[in-house]
Amino acid sequence: MSGRDAWLSLTPEPERELPATVATLRAGGPVTAGEVERERARVERLVVRARRRAWFAYMGTVVALIEGSGGSADPRVVRARELARQVVHNHHQLLLGLPGPAADRTAEQRSALEAMTRANQSSNGGQ
Repeated sequence: MSGRDAWLSLTPEPERELPATVATLRAGGPVTAGEVERERARVERLVVRARRRAWFAYMGTVVALIEGSGGSADPRVVRARELARQVVHNHHQLLLGLPGPAADRTAEQRSALEAMTRANQSSNGGQ
């Protein structure tokens, strides 16, 4: 696997976890099975087509959804936001060990996710 397609080795967890969480974040609350399936199909297309730029654009969209959902008190949105944050942060951390420029290209998102983690820990009393 070259540096150009090494990112594909990191997609199983996001492929599995993000569709339902992203659908919830997009909807701002409860979602239908159809909404989750549409998001699952979107993610699958991105990975199957193996377009790194499109994948990272999607991950950027997920980070924006996480940031934009911070004011919601809906427990489903809160859970989705935290799971999405963990999954994307883990994905971006793993990029640090891969060849190529992907880790550099996601450095800003990684920093934003780390800031969210610190803020979350502060609001939960350091837990």
